[in-house]
Amino acid sequence: MGLSRSTYYDAPSLPTDGAALVATMIAICDEFEAYGYRRVGAELRHRGIVVNAKKIRRLMRENDLQPKRRKRFVATTDSDHDGPIFPDLARHKFLDGPNQVWVADITYIAIAAGFVYMAPYSMPGHAGWSDMRSAVQLMRAWPLLR
Repeated sequence: MGLSRSTYYDAPSLPTDGAALVATMIAICDEFEAYGYRRVGAELRHRGIVVNAKKIRRLMRENDLQPKRRKRFVATTDSDHDGPIFPDLARHKFLDGPNQVWVADITYIAIAAGFVYMAPYSMPGHAGWSDMRSAVQLMRAWPLLR
């Protein structure tokens, strides 16, 4: 017959009903709220339904199945507190040389054991050098943090 052996075992793709496809997509989007059209398509293929990505995008747009966007930033600052708010003493200062004003802040670094706090310091006008110095200090201490 001139056909390969794999043709015999290949299951033909079944035509998908539009309503059944939308119902499946709604079920996927309810289970995985942040899935966009690419992941929905991958999940449909995993379930044995092969659909073009353009059709998935169109059906998701028509049925308002937009993914919930993940937060990329978690605010750790609580500005609404009862503690004292200190004035910015360096706001209107004119700086004419080094070592007149130093600025510091902390940042959280997640490691396997929890969080580590890094406190880089810098001088205005010399921020690149001192930030580099604090980063080097962090890298030297990094093996001790693990």
